Amino acid sequence: MSNTERREKGLLFLADDDDWAEMKHARRLLWKMNHTDTTDFDGIRAIANELLGKSDETTFINPPFTCDYGKNIEVGRNFFANYNCIILDNAKVTIGDNCLIAPNVSIYTAGHAVHPDNRAGGWEYGIPVTIGDNVWIGGNTVICPGVTIGDSAVIGAGSVVTHDIPPMTVAAGNPCRILRAITEDDRKYYFRDREIDPETRATMDNQ
Repeated sequence: MSNTERREKGLLFLADDDDWAEMKHARRLLWKMNHTDTTDFDGIRAIANELLGKSDETTFINPPFTCDYGKNIEVGRNFFANYNCIILDNAKVTIGDNCLIAPNVSIYTAGHAVHPDNRAGGWEYGIPVTIGDNVWIGGNTVICPGVTIGDSAVIGAGSVVTHDIPPMTVAAGNPCRILRAITEDDRKYYFRDREIDPETRATMDNQ
């Protein structure tokens, strides 16, 4: 079995020439994206669509952005990642529709064995990460290998997500834990106790 096949099966693998060739291709596109005029939104979007495994004309990433392969990242409609997003995509990273990623968020599928003898020689692995539809990830969050975040969840800033987070919940902390469910009462507010004004409410209801 090749190292690429081992990586794709979630087994321990060693980065070889084929692996580095894929990463070099991604790095060329990343250099291009991260050195594009930041006002050239169409140009940045076009590079993102070339880099990622699945995206579309609604995808936008605010540079700088970093990943390993790019092709292992699949995003849904209206995906937005803010500055300094890092995705280590040794394995598949699947992100649903209407997802928002705040600045300095890191998503890791990559890892190494705990015992030092098993890390020797450069062995590593990748375990997929899945993020559902309508998820908002707060700034400076770290999402660890194997995590699934359910639809419409909100992850508070500064969280370290080591376990699955269920849908329609607010979760935060290190390690990230569920704080509460998202309810109909939340529909009235946009920040703490600040209510959405009637004009905006009417516009939202007609979208």
